[in-house]
Amino acid sequence: MKRKWKILIGVVALLLAGIGVYASTVYSKRGVITVQTGTVVKQDLTSLVTASGEIKPKNYINIGANAQGQLTKILVKEGDRVRKGQLLATLENVQPTADVDMQKAVINSAEADSGAAEAGVKASDENLHTMEAGIEKDKADLERMKADFDRSQSLFNEHLLAKQDFDMKKYTYQAQVATLHESEMRLVQARAQREQTAAQLTSAQKRIAQNRAGLVRFNDLLEKHNAYAPLAGVVTNLPVREGETVVPGVQNSAASTIMTIADMSLITAEVKVDETDIVNVKLDQVADITIDAIPNKTFKGHVTEIGNTAILRSTGVAASQSAISSQEAKDFKVVVALDNPPDEIRPGLSCTAKITTAIRKNILTIPIQALTVRQKGQLEPKPASGAKPLPATKPDPVAEKAKKEEIQGVFVVANGKATFKKVETGITGATDIEVLNGLNDGDTIITGTYQVIRTILNEAQVKVDNKAPVVAAKT
Repeated sequence: MKRKWKILIGVVALLLAGIGVYASTVYSKRGVITVQTGTVVKQDLTSLVTASGEIKPKNYINIGANAQGQLTKILVKEGDRVRKGQLLATLENVQPTADVDMQKAVINSAEADSGAAEAGVKASDENLHTMEAGIEKDKADLERMKADFDRSQSLFNEHLLAKQDFDMKKYTYQAQVATLHESEMRLVQARAQREQTAAQLTSAQKRIAQNRAGLVRFNDLLEKHNAYAPLAGVVTNLPVREGETVVPGVQNSAASTIMTIADMSLITAEVKVDETDIVNVKLDQVADITIDAIPNKTFKGHVTEIGNTAILRSTGVAASQSAISSQEAKDFKVVVALDNPPDEIRPGLSCTAKITTAIRKNILTIPIQALTVRQKGQLEPKPASGAKPLPATKPDPVAEKAKKEEIQGVFVVANGKATFKKVETGITGATDIEVLNGLNDGDTIITGTYQVIRTILNEAQVKVDNKAPVVAAKT
């Protein structure tokens, strides 16, 4: 009986000793946080900006209707290559054709009137020359007859000439004066008639100019019933058929677009870049483009355009055109030209561009998830246990504000403790980020878990556990 009690007492003693050892161990590990760690390493780092969009030709034009009417002929089909200036389609043009023909007839009539007036002016000029020559002859005859009359007058006064002969000389002289006056009057009338004919010629010429201007206008109206290719390219869209009626449109409505001509010699990927990444995108940066319709292939390109206007992601409208201020996400348009586009590419295909914004060789890097932010006041050392609290004083606003300053850094693990270190970072890669200063190659830093990184305190006791998490088997 005594032996049984001895055994029982021994078992109880051993049990109490085990409990004490376990309790001591648990107590010693109180406050220890399990963390996952990584190492600061040197490697090459590439910063990428990824954006989605669609394939578009660099230059394309929607051929719209410039007049209302029925499509009588469509001379091309979708996929055809066309040359600049080629006739693509025609609209019903009976009325404008009739207007052009009528205006041509009016011009012909005006030109006939002008020709007649011009011939009249030439005839008048010749008649004037003839009359002027006749007047000169009449003046010469008048001078000769006046001399004869003056001699006759002297002879008659000296009674050396018969009155009959004197009267004959007198009447001949007077008749020549009348003849000269009549010729001069006819010349004045001829000149007036010539001026009238010249005025008719000027009027006819003005009518011709006016009618020719009208012909230009009617020809322009007639040309608007034809659609011509403004550039060499490919017909990429043909939404209408012969017999349909089209109308001029202000905003490319469905009834005003006849077809789309695209210059397929230069293909671009038009993508939308997030506002947080657009500052890193520069002209001529290289990019890798993948097209959903052409899997397992990557195409090279380079940035050719960068938009300056923010576009609201929800509506696609420029932020500057929005009536109200919005804090929603915005994008910027970036155009990437494909260096060697494939023949099977088509406008409108969905694509993704990965733009290389920076490359660094052999630099210090850490995983992006290791970065965290702490307020300066959270990093100040805590007073030792048992220390007497300082007497209460009025808070200093400047000091309180300084304590709220946020500092970017990581937690470095050394001697079982996590110590916060401020770091400055550079470019960002897919999973890693460049460290400019604050860390050394080979430093051990906390990389997980997210909850630990977000809540861990400076100088906290830690235990490293880098085992991969066990995934429960599916039943």
